[in-house]
Amino acid sequence: MTRRGRPVEYDREQTIQRASDLFWSAGFAATSLDALSEATQLTRPSLAGAFGDKEALYIATLERYRDASADAIGKTLNGTRRLRADLADLFARSTAAYLAPMGAARGCLLIGTASVEAVHRPAVQRVLRESLDTFNAILEERLRRAIAEGELESDPDAAGLASVASAVMHSRAVRARAGESRRALDRLSKSALDLICGKQAKRRS
Repeated sequence: MTRRGRPVEYDREQTIQRASDLFWSAGFAATSLDALSEATQLTRPSLAGAFGDKEALYIATLERYRDASADAIGKTLNGTRRLRADLADLFARSTAAYLAPMGAARGCLLIGTASVEAVHRPAVQRVLRESLDTFNAILEERLRRAIAEGELESDPDAAGLASVASAVMHSRAVRARAGESRRALDRLSKSALDLICGKQAKRRS
């Protein structure tokens, strides 16, 4: 007997990606089941059979985004360059992601949508908190390596600087969604690099 509700041909990753695009643009509350059905090309009963409910599907998109982001951050902060170069590359890559090449800038899926739902949805709050902790841990590990290699002066607080770098990322995501220009985001990135790594000496002509 065939199970009702689950599609015959079901690509979980593709479904989550399509749902993610919709949640990212419209947010959780404004995304209807009918819109999700159309975007994923699955019937509502099939979606229910595969994920349970809309919140469970949303959680799946957040976890996928977190894992992909953590992997990308880790690869960028791989330590083959100096800290400033690593962080500059991270900020540049995130800016490119926040400013969608076509259409309105979407910022960050987690910061732009999950922060709204976390107030009254414990499962969303859990994923958001775990995601931020994950990103901070990667940044802190890279900063501790830079400290050990003598790249930073004095006796810096690696955990504190990681939180600063993370906060700058979040601020830039919100500002991108609010319509700030790439130039403004780049200026904020430059200030953050100077704060964390120290100002670079100006070259004499």
